[in-house]
Amino acid sequence: MFEKICSIMSSEEIKAQVPVDENLRKIKSKRDDELRAIFGGKDKRSVLIIGPCSADNEDAVCDYVSRLAAVAEKTRDRLFIVPRVYTNKPRSRGEGYKGMLHNPDPHKGTDIQAGILSLRHMHIRVMRESGLTSADEMLYPDNYAYLDDILSYVAVGARSTENQQHRLVASGIEVPVGIKNPMNGSIPGMMNSIYAAQISGEFQYHGNQVKTSGNPYAHAVLRGGVDVFGNNHPNYHYENLLELLGAYKQQKLLNPAVIIDTNHSNSDKKPLEQIRITKEVISVKKYSKELNELVKGFMLESYIEDGNQPPDGNVYGKSITDACLGWSKTERLIYDIADSL
Repeated sequence: MFEKICSIMSSEEIKAQVPVDENLRKIKSKRDDELRAIFGGKDKRSVLIIGPCSADNEDAVCDYVSRLAAVAEKTRDRLFIVPRVYTNKPRSRGEGYKGMLHNPDPHKGTDIQAGILSLRHMHIRVMRESGLTSADEMLYPDNYAYLDDILSYVAVGARSTENQQHRLVASGIEVPVGIKNPMNGSIPGMMNSIYAAQISGEFQYHGNQVKTSGNPYAHAVLRGGVDVFGNNHPNYHYENLLELLGAYKQQKLLNPAVIIDTNHSNSDKKPLEQIRITKEVISVKKYSKELNELVKGFMLESYIEDGNQPPDGNVYGKSITDACLGWSKTERLIYDIADSL
């Protein structure tokens, strides 16, 4: 049984209430073009999608991204940095903090309407204060319409990869979409999803029958897998990347590319391991020309403070979900990556 709590404004009404001005549209257009050029092989810079596990506090997130912007400017010849501003949090057991969309104030209850307005405001503030456009996870495909004029990168999570609606909506998105391997680590499952996102689709979306042109920049994100016993199996090693390259060649997909998620099952959610994993993959890029072209960059979980805290914690800039790499370590790692490429 469903009990109606309240109505929620349409995407047009939300955008009218929290608008994007012409200057911000120009920033997004330029960054979108640059990012598409990287995934299309025309720009040789590496991508860093980096930020908190969940964007839980607007002030702390904008503080973090302002720091990131200063580093992005110094490394822009080798790196293209995209702030990870994730406002939805998938939950394996269906309980706990579900992100700003559900809980704009982590200390209060669910308010979806306020959440949509809050997350849109935060993404715009990030762009205005830093000059960087952000990435977010498309946990709920219908909600992409609230952010399609803001985001430069969209992620499809491991729990959503094989969902039909996620694939179809991804096929209509005009910016790169990273599709993670499923929780079980299946490469064929991920490749099927990338194929589905790259071709045209026709389906129901926001009360309309729509047709998409396909997204040629849909690509793989390797995040490791979990077997039936709950054991993690990393998939960022040389042999894993060769396997992925072979799968791309077999399916003849457009713009072969992969982003390495250095946390989750690749690191067993141990944030310090992200440093070692990143450096190992860079050594693989140097060893193999083909793999260097395939690996477009990294996804890292980072915040102002190291580690994490309970959802009701009040330490500024410390994750209330998965543990993150703190700012001082993050800054050093970014410079190390830039120097190594």
